[in-house]
Amino acid sequence: MLSVTPNEHVTFKLHYEDADLLVIEKPARRVTQPGKGHETDTILNGLFFRFGKPLQNLGKARDFGLLHRLDKMTSGLLLVALRPKAYDALRAAFEARLVRKFYWAICQKAPKAVTGIINKPLLESEPRIGETKTARIARSGKPAITAYRTLAVSPVAALIEARPLTGRLHQVRVHLDAIGCPILGDDLYAPPSFAEASPRLALHAHRLAFTHPASGEPIDIHSAFPRDLRALLKRLSLPRPDLPEEGAAEPREEAEEPELDAGGESVGDE
Repeated sequence: MLSVTPNEHVTFKLHYEDADLLVIEKPARRVTQPGKGHETDTILNGLFFRFGKPLQNLGKARDFGLLHRLDKMTSGLLLVALRPKAYDALRAAFEARLVRKFYWAICQKAPKAVTGIINKPLLESEPRIGETKTARIARSGKPAITAYRTLAVSPVAALIEARPLTGRLHQVRVHLDAIGCPILGDDLYAPPSFAEASPRLALHAHRLAFTHPASGEPIDIHSAFPRDLRALLKRLSLPRPDLPEEGAAEPREEAEEPELDAGGESVGDE
């Protein structure tokens, strides 16, 4: 008997598959794994319909193969292990910050510096029953570091690429808001006027880069800018970052990674 109820109606795009792992694309408005109120309609339920046997073999101790999560309203790439050795190796890679994750965010404005590193510890809330768990910047929080670069700016918004070097709850959302660049559609951290400016949270995990745990080969997966946010880009006079011919910024060198004061990568929602 499977521990997670399979659901053939939960769909996702498969970007990469082999005997050891998967890279899938989670659509917005879909919860990553089962919880209260979402026992059978999550991405993991859909994964169990197609890959139930290997995921069951991984067990709850290995999160049934899930190596990280995305918020319900965030779209983008997820890395899933299919074998215990692959999970353990990739888990170690996350903890060593060797898995690179990149997000596109449509923000209210551009940061003062075109590129930069946000190094602000995050503390998770202890919500009451029925409340949403949130995070805030606090000295007593866990180390949290996000590198960013501004891809495009218009008179009314900015397109930013963020790379979280740690994996804390809502890290990209809280960090960009902390530098005065709230993400449009963010109903937890952005001011109401900006939270209502997008049909959903304008955040997409567009790239995953890591070393294959079995072959040692580099894997670098990209996804297109999500369809449901393309009209928002056009309305805000921002180019599609996955179409360089439309004027997206040329790639720059990635920001140098600072050392963490303590702790490391955790399995977090971003």
